[in-house]
Amino acid sequence: MATGEIKSPEVGIDTPTTLDGNSDSVPGKKLGIYFIESDDRRTAFGRGYTGGTTPVNIHGKPIADLSKTGGWIAAFFIFGNEMAERMAYFGLSVNMVAFMFYVMHRPFSSSSNAVNNFLGISQASSVLGGFLADAYLGRYWTIAIFTTIYLVGLTGITLCATMSIFVPDQDKCDQFSLLLGSCEPAKRWQMIYLNTVLYVTGFGAAGIRPCVSSFGADQFDERSKDYKSHLDRFFNFFYLSVTIGAIVAFTAVVYIQMKHGWGSAFGSLAIAMGISNMAFFIGTPMYRHRLPGGSPLTRVAQVLVAAFRKRNASFCSSELIGLYEVPGKQSAIQGSGKIAHTDNFRWLDKAALQLKEDGADPSPWRLCTVTQVEEVKILLKLIPIPACTIMLSLLLTEYLTLSVQQAYTLNTHMGHLKLPVTCMPVFPGLSIFLILSLYYLILVPLSRRITGHPHGASQLQRIGIGMAVSILSVAWAGIFERYRRNYAIKHGYEFNFLTPIPNLSAYWLLIQYCLIGIAEVFCIVGLLEFLYEEAPDAMKSIGSAYAALAGGLGCFAATLLNNIIKSVTGNEAKGQPSWLSQNINTAHRYRYRAAPKFDIVKQNLANNKKNTASAVVI
Repeated sequence: MATGEIKSPEVGIDTPTTLDGNSDSVPGKKLGIYFIESDDRRTAFGRGYTGGTTPVNIHGKPIADLSKTGGWIAAFFIFGNEMAERMAYFGLSVNMVAFMFYVMHRPFSSSSNAVNNFLGISQASSVLGGFLADAYLGRYWTIAIFTTIYLVGLTGITLCATMSIFVPDQDKCDQFSLLLGSCEPAKRWQMIYLNTVLYVTGFGAAGIRPCVSSFGADQFDERSKDYKSHLDRFFNFFYLSVTIGAIVAFTAVVYIQMKHGWGSAFGSLAIAMGISNMAFFIGTPMYRHRLPGGSPLTRVAQVLVAAFRKRNASFCSSELIGLYEVPGKQSAIQGSGKIAHTDNFRWLDKAALQLKEDGADPSPWRLCTVTQVEEVKILLKLIPIPACTIMLSLLLTEYLTLSVQQAYTLNTHMGHLKLPVTCMPVFPGLSIFLILSLYYLILVPLSRRITGHPHGASQLQRIGIGMAVSILSVAWAGIFERYRRNYAIKHGYEFNFLTPIPNLSAYWLLIQYCLIGIAEVFCIVGLLEFLYEEAPDAMKSIGSAYAALAGGLGCFAATLLNNIIKSVTGNEAKGQPSWLSQNINTAHRYRYRAAPKFDIVKQNLANNKKNTASAVVI
């Protein structure tokens, strides 16, 4: 597949210099007068188009009969890959904290930070996967390569849990020794090996996460009258597959770990990933592909350099020919339709100012097309929306790690059934599953009556609702943690933080879990759909990577917040434990949950409303 960078063609677009032929009379006019739109596809948010690309087969050739490819059948093959990836992701995120504590003999706090870093790297590095997909490999080959890397990492983790050489001696380590922290710690090389295979797994996820949702959405015909409806349902079903993977991780994988050990648990994740890879490859003849459009980062750099080089050029100069664009209906960027000119970020328009001095064959580092400039504008406009979800990702990360330690102190019996502690995060998944199942049956008709929106609520409204519900979740978490800690101290459990309190049920955690599940449905599903629709044709994977990047930054923010809280609130010299000390019954996690995060999330919601308002104006 050709993936070369765009170059300015010899023939420029025929554009009028001014409305009346006088170049001095245009200072108050919009720049649109310089640009003849060849294809009118303007839509909301200023992205300027809804399509304009032709699906191709795996060999890069146009598909003659679209009815034999794509659609829901192809999408379901892709769902399977995402389900297995998320099953492994959540299985590791919950079980790895316990594995590092009980097997590698690492403190809870450092285990939590290590897993947070793994989660952060696997999401933040998604920008790399999105870049490779949009620039060179295409979404299919990016998924195929990185899903294999993911499988290699899971196999390495399985070997670590299976072979005694990779773990410290377990014979002289009982529960009392764990409480005292006197168990033999893992050797340096053992931790290096574990972290290496863990980060290899995270790197594999980096190529899957930004591409799977976009590749699945590519399977639907954007020229169909039902395209919007199909796309809306696709992203809900997509997140439903994510949720099913999480539920399996929090139940079946935990059961396997309890009955057959850590090696079998991590091995089951590797087997599931291998089966999903086979299913993904079996569906290859049915997939629709989009040609990669060349390096998006190079195109962005070209716009910035060209705009800087022409920073002193005037929009009403006598040397001005017009805003540069290639003739015809097709864009110069492979795999992308043309984008109409907008008046935002006018300083970037200077990159497309065609002057007489540019000549017949100007360098793309001096003169860019309007479409190329508009791509950069869209990327800038999109940034505030995923940035508003960083704090939600921080909350999700903390719930996956610190809440596990919280559950160890509570009674997890449900009648005669004792639910394993690591199964507790299944409840957000169950709430997500229930909401997504009832979304079109109940929620959409009810909200449609209130808002008048055909889909019940716009994507930005759903993101805002999710952020608001996340505030309720973290507020309840802080209130309950304060009650739990006081109850433990009052009833003599102050120094026994690994023993469940018989009369205090773990199911009080369901309230915060279910609220965060509701927040996740509204916020993340709305965000994925929003980014896919608004991203430029040749940057769909980069757009999806924005969501993963926000998630990764949330994980890193969780680690940073943990470290700050530990350093500020603790003093080892004076024997003063931090809010996040290993003994959760003497720590002050209720302050950590209710104060810092709550205030930050409130501020973030205010910013989200502000950005949402500005996005609508755009």
